[in-house]
Amino acid sequence: MENILREIVEENRYLTGEGRVADYIPALKKANPKDIGICVVDLEGNTYKAGDCDVKFTIQSISKVISLMLAIMDNGQSYVFERVGYEGTDEPFNTLYKLDFPHIDKPVNPMVNAGAILTTSLIKGGHGERFQRILDLIRITSNNPNISYNEEVYLSEKGTGDRNRALANIMKARGMLDGDVEDILDDYFKQCSIEVDALDLANIGFFLAKGCEGLKSYGNIDRRKLTSILLGIMNACGMYNFSSQYAIEVGIPSKSGVAGGIMGAVPSNMGIGIYSPALDENGNSKAGYGMMKSLSERLDLRLF
Repeated sequence: MENILREIVEENRYLTGEGRVADYIPALKKANPKDIGICVVDLEGNTYKAGDCDVKFTIQSISKVISLMLAIMDNGQSYVFERVGYEGTDEPFNTLYKLDFPHIDKPVNPMVNAGAILTTSLIKGGHGERFQRILDLIRITSNNPNISYNEEVYLSEKGTGDRNRALANIMKARGMLDGDVEDILDDYFKQCSIEVDALDLANIGFFLAKGCEGLKSYGNIDRRKLTSILLGIMNACGMYNFSSQYAIEVGIPSKSGVAGGIMGAVPSNMGIGIYSPALDENGNSKAGYGMMKSLSERLDLRLF
């Protein structure tokens, strides 16, 4: 397996020169665009790595899977999806478009920024407690109790987060979002700043691939239904407005983040963690997409 992963890294290394590191969050500009790594955890728990798998980066939008998981466990499926939609979108992940249309009563899905901010607001607990519960669940699902957040990235996101403030304030003004906007956003900025590596993402993917086994409580939902929802949302919405093409070409439920991570889960098979910070026009890792496609083709992992 590690020979295959090394070959996949080398096959896709050229793509690191075709993307751009995210710069709208100033602290993310420090990433090395040439970094590229892939990690796989199989169903027996064996770990295989190639490339820059030990480089730390912030989880960013991959945290949306964990906040959705927690919101559903706290409130149940019906309540959460009364407040945020299930649908895919052809709009960018941070779009304001349509959110103020009179016929729109909720964000399109939990993986775009508006939906993720609302999802975070649904997690039980006040300011700070919501973030701590997300962090604790990431530590459990990644099997890494030492994970924390990057203070510099958090402050950078908070200092330049005016677009997210606009999203939250539109939702607040229209009665979609309950609670203090700045407190909710503070928890959201912190959750995006949680620091991981490719192995951590592979372990989260492994947790999902095994059907979310191992939690002490699933709250208001059973684990099988929870797994079905999370993998379905990842498949339909996890790669932003590229999700449909990604589902056809890769066929693995995945979630990307603008720091260059991709987390994938092949049900009853493996978890996948990828890092390469140079992004395409949709905000997905350019080489990361290439590696996921290569891995899917090599191992025949497509679900469809």
